[in-house]
Amino acid sequence: MAFQNKNLSVIAYANGFTLWHYVESATLATITASGYFNAVGTLMNTGDIVIINASDKTSIKKIAVSDAGVVTTGALD
Repeated sequence: MAFQNKNLSVIAYANGFTLWHYVESATLATITASGYFNAVGTLMNTGDIVIINASDKTSIKKIAVSDAGVVTTGALD
């Protein structure tokens, strides 16, 4: 399933950091695929956190945005 802007919300924002929440009926593997969040890549920053409620599980991921604007999600350190 494609990214749905209406399913993304900001939980908190401070000092250039944003905590996001995204809910979708797609699987976690689909949502965490590289580029899934590219449509909002200008809103997200490297180091932001997203809580994802997917159809198969819930997960917390760290956002990374490349110089080319590709948004990826990864494990928290």
